[in-house]
Amino acid sequence: MRRREFITGLGGAAVWPLVARAQQAERMRRIVMVTGLAESDPASQPLAAAFRGALAKLGWTEGSNVLIEYRWRGNVAELAALAPDVIFVAGGQGLEQVLRATRAVPIVFAVVPDPLGSGFVESLSRPGGNATGFMMFEYNLSGKWLELLKEIAPNVTRMAVLRDPAIAAGTGQFAIIQSVAPSRGVEVIPVNMRDAAEIERAVAVFARSGNGGLIVTAGAAAIADRELITALAAKHKLPAVYPARDFVTSGGLVSYAADFIDQYRRAASYVDRILKGEKPADMPVQAPTKYELVINLKTAKALNFEVPPSLLARADEVIE
Repeated sequence: MRRREFITGLGGAAVWPLVARAQQAERMRRIVMVTGLAESDPASQPLAAAFRGALAKLGWTEGSNVLIEYRWRGNVAELAALAPDVIFVAGGQGLEQVLRATRAVPIVFAVVPDPLGSGFVESLSRPGGNATGFMMFEYNLSGKWLELLKEIAPNVTRMAVLRDPAIAAGTGQFAIIQSVAPSRGVEVIPVNMRDAAEIERAVAVFARSGNGGLIVTAGAAAIADRELITALAAKHKLPAVYPARDFVTSGGLVSYAADFIDQYRRAASYVDRILKGEKPADMPVQAPTKYELVINLKTAKALNFEVPPSLLARADEVIE
């Protein structure tokens, strides 16, 4: 063998293992993203974009080294068949469905109220199963909704609490609101959100008596009927507080909630860690680090309410 051929052969022998290892390291990973929002919902796209953007900053680019399958408020029974490396799911109802579908595939969740009380994890510090992530809030936040509404509408003495009775979080949020109400001189009345017709009937009946307001608790049912609920509040001239900013951008009065965009970004960091070998069982569930107060002044004026300057000064966003 000639010297040049011999050296080339050595070079090729050295390079091929490196190439093989590089190709193995760069194999396409698969993430399934499950959200309770419809794909056409204006709120869904910024959230998905925040998740993808955070992944990209961590070195995961869609179509390059990762594929993302989207499930928009759809059937999740076939998730395991997709053989994903990680499932990212938003919302408690979606998480419950995904956990029924698989207890083997790693799951990262966001915007989930009370994952411990709902039985999704064994503990917040060590989840123990195949799911971990970011909780929507601690239940004590629900009491702040009542206090916030009283601050804007001090004459309100009756509050209808819209909640989903089919989920543990619906009961938990109502319990906290109910415990705070007597000290604020408020009577609370539960309104179940089983379907749009029930919501419309119950709010109309409640509005017939004076000095009323609405508290909308967090859950997929509220998100699904967001536009109906804000329209009913406007129709019946009821001041209302909501569990997400999207209600206020849709015409609602005020919201106080975790920053959902921030939760989606932080969830991407957990997905990254799992793709690099960590296990959900050992990754603690984290509480929100950013909350946002959003006020719609245009709606306040339409309802003839004067928002206190002290409250406006605390707002993260004011819509005029």
